[in-house]
Formats: sequence, C-alpha cells, structure tokens
Amino acid sequence: MTADMARSGDFDIYATFERFLQDDQLIISKISPPLAAILSLAEAIVKSNAGTMFELVQALNDGAEELKRRSLNPISLNAGCELFIAFVTLFPHESDNFAELKKELEQQGRKYATEAISFRDKIAELALGFIKDDSVILTHSHSRVVLKALLHAHKTKRISVYVTESRPRGLGLKTYEALTAAGIPCTVVLDSAVAYVMDQVDFVLVGSEAVVESGGLINYVGSNQMAIIAKAGNKPFYALAESYKFHRLFPLSQYDLPTHNPNILSFTTPTQSAGQDGKTATTASAKGPASPGTPPSLAVAAMTQEQIAKNPGVDYTRPDLISLVFSDVGILTPEGVSQYLVGMFAG
Repeated sequence: MTADMARSGDFDIYATFERFLQDDQLIISKISPPLAAILSLAEAIVKSNAGTMFELVQALNDGAEELKRRSLNPISLNAGCELFIAFVTLFPHESDNFAELKKELEQQGRKYATEAISFRDKIAELALGFIKDDSVILTHSHSRVVLKALLHAHKTKRISVYVTESRPRGLGLKTYEALTAAGIPCTVVLDSAVAYVMDQVDFVLVGSEAVVESGGLINYVGSNQMAIIAKAGNKPFYALAESYKFHRLFPLSQYDLPTHNPNILSFTTPTQSAGQDGKTATTASAKGPASPGTPPSLAVAAMTQEQIAKNPGVDYTRPDLISLVFSDVGILTPEGVSQYLVGMFAG
C-alpha cells in the first residue's frame, strides 16, 4: 500500500482515522489521536495486499506518512503510529499463513486500543497521592487525562482549580464548564496572568500531546511559559501522559517541532488603504462585539484568522522544568521517560 493507495479505492486511511475520532457509536468512542492512528493502521493491515512482512511494514509506514501529511498537528498521532509499527515489527510470527497473521495483528491493535482507554484511570489514581486536601491547582487548556484526575480527586478531597483560557481556541473554557458542573470551584485565568496567579497555587498539572526522548513535553502552546514561571516560583510542574504518547522525537528548541513552519511568527508588511481624507491608514485587527454598557477601554479585540495562523499551536517544555511525569507505566522523572522509551522500542 503506497501513499496513493491509502487514498484510493475503498480505503482512505485518513478518512478512517477521522471516523475513529468522531464515531460516537464505537465502544472506545472519544479516543485520542494516537489510538485512532493505531486503529487506522490496524484496519490498513487487513486492507493491504502485502504478502510479506517487509511489504506490510512498508505499507504501514506509507499509511503513517499519509496521516502525518494530511494532519495539521501530526505529533500525537505519529507517536501512536511509531508504537504500532514497532509492535508489528517485533511481533513473534510462526504462522505459515500470512493472511492469518495479518488478521491477528489487526485484532491485537484493536485489543490494545480498547485496553488503553483505562490508562487515564490508572494515571488519575497515581496522581491522587500527590493531591492534598484543600489543594489549589493550576492547569492549562483542556486535557482529558487531567480532567479525569481532577474529577477523581474531587470524590475524596477538596480542591480548587485555576484553568487558563488557552487562546485562540479557548479550550480552557471547556475544562471550566466540566469542573464547575461537577461542583469543583474553578476560575478561568488569562493566559497572560499565569505569573500573577502562580503564588496562589500549590502545583501545576498539565496534559500532553507527546512526551519526547529527552523527557521533555509537547503540549498546547503556553505550557512552556507556565513551566518556566512555575520553576521560578518553586512550584511543582506535573505532566500527565498516557504511554502511547511517548514519542521518539528529540527537539532541542521550539523550532525543531514537526509543526513549525516558516510562516509561524513571520513578519509581514502592513497593508494600507486610502482613507476618505486621502491619507493612508494601516489595516487594524478585527474587534469583537462589546457587551451593552461595556466601557470602550474594556472592549474585547479579536485577532484575525491570518494573525492566528501565524502563531504556534503547541510548544516544547524542557525536561529540567518538569518535576514528574505521571503515566500508566508509573510515576517517572524526565530521565526515567528516556530510559523507558529506549526499552519500549528495543523490544
């Protein structure tokens, strides 16, 4: 299966990936991109015409490249692809019937994805021991594993949560709604007010797009500055990550991330238009509607789509800024993540 074959005929691997992400009828509905990628590759196995293990691995690599090419943020799904392809490569196969082996591999992929749904419960239980009664916690944006941990802690402990707004998508508001619906005291914090609120919190708890070989973290943009401020304020910075988000990637800076491109934070020449008085006026960013009675000084200005597109969606946090990583395989230091990754892909 070449990249072209992944899109042609009856099987489109990216459409399959989208279906797994969105299909609420699935037993393992609302799964994360890495698991959707694993399920898509598992289905690609039985759709493939490969007759040897070499051809099958090549087909899976082609499918992974197609998913990566068509995704706006391929980081987490690529972690899932790496994990599944390594599993297929190392899978002990004694069967003389290659068709049966392909079916077995497809079933193993589905089995893993089903079992992996419970990883968040394991992580929530591990994190519970670090959440004391009356803890004040700062979190960033929206993370299902962080939300699971906070809701689990709320069953037995009193907690309060600050959550960043997480512009431009405003995903922190989704977290706020879920926490307040559960009865957890919660306040939304401006992304620019993280330093302001840091003295009020006991620790920071964030999710992840991926945890990389260095033990560093890739997550929604703003995580890095939150970690820097937490370090300066001597506050623990904890990351929660399912093991299928452990990624063989070694960025040294923000500009090494797969999502970076020359357009991000690039400068453009301001466009100018002639005003009614004959003078030129620089085009300003669009402003959102102000509520009735809102003073002009408090009117909310909104970035244009072009301005948003010039900003990163994720950032990289160095391992020295991370206190611990909570995963389904245990509580790890950033160095421990590196060791686990080596063992995981070495077989």
